[in-house]
Amino acid sequence: MDAKPKNSILFVCLGNICRSPLAEGVFGAVIGEKRLSHHFLLDSAGTGGWHAGSPPDPRSVAVAARHGVDISRQSARKIGEADFIRFDLILGMDRSNVQDLRRAAPESVQDRIHLYLDYALGTVRDVPDPYYGGADGFEKVYRMIREASEALSGRQAA
Repeated sequence: MDAKPKNSILFVCLGNICRSPLAEGVFGAVIGEKRLSHHFLLDSAGTGGWHAGSPPDPRSVAVAARHGVDISRQSARKIGEADFIRFDLILGMDRSNVQDLRRAAPESVQDRIHLYLDYALGTVRDVPDPYYGGADGFEKVYRMIREASEALSGRQAA
């Protein structure tokens, strides 16, 4: 048995309470459906630590639950130096997250950092932050993340 999973992926947004926990949970569900979970190590983090230790935003928990995904046990954290070494792939939810990640990461791991939708779908587009909006924004974000997760799971499993 390998000491390190085949693919280790870190999903990153600003506070780690809306988009990145949803991306971690949805991607986990997708690879679970495809019976690929044993090939992956998944986590999520934020570029800021304001919400460290907090559960995901209740609206993210609710939209995930409506689609059969439980993210309620996740806990927000700020990305740390070790994450840049631990994870093979670091996916920022928006271009600002990617810029922050690139500023913090050592030069040797810059190639691990990507914009999520660009990496998964080839679309240079942000997953918008739904925090200041209503439930419809969380549903839109869920759909974007689900589509990207389907594409990413096929790409990573290949």
